[in-house]
Amino acid sequence: MRNRELALQAATALLAEPGAVLTVEAIAAKAGLGAATVVRAFGGKDALLDAAVAGLLEPVIQRARDLLAEQTPEQALRTFLSELIAFQAAHHALNDQLDGRNLPATTALRADLVQAVEQMIAGARRDGAIRTDLDPALTTTLIGQTAYAIARSQPASQELADAFITVLMDGLRPQPPSPPSRPSDDR
Repeated sequence: MRNRELALQAATALLAEPGAVLTVEAIAAKAGLGAATVVRAFGGKDALLDAAVAGLLEPVIQRARDLLAEQTPEQALRTFLSELIAFQAAHHALNDQLDGRNLPATTALRADLVQAVEQMIAGARRDGAIRTDLDPALTTTLIGQTAYAIARSQPASQELADAFITVLMDGLRPQPPSPPSRPSDDR
């Protein structure tokens, strides 16, 4: 059990290091273990990475749920976006390291994260804080992809994140109806 925990801590630490190579050997070296011990503890690298990423995502998802329970959906979304950008900036190498891997716990948690954001968006739409003329799935994708892009900008400053959130949220506000156009006098 101790070796498993050491390997998990090492993998989690490596996930936060930009440019870190996530090999069994690198994880084992960081944990002070042999590669065979790491493999035995988890059954393989993918299972270890899945456990490490799941450990990172679970508190993020719980935070999203807590915000939604404590604040209006719009406030929850605004607060969560700021925190999500900070999380993604600290762990920006995750997606690059995990592409093409079989990570069932991570996949399920990513779906939970999307669902939490969708609940914030749906609530904000119901409250009239977010426009309803955009498809909700498009809104979720827009928010997620833009937050990810801001988080990957190095360094991802709080000022940049705040400006992004302000512009994004302003753009998502319902638009006033356009005044009717008058017929032109071009006769």
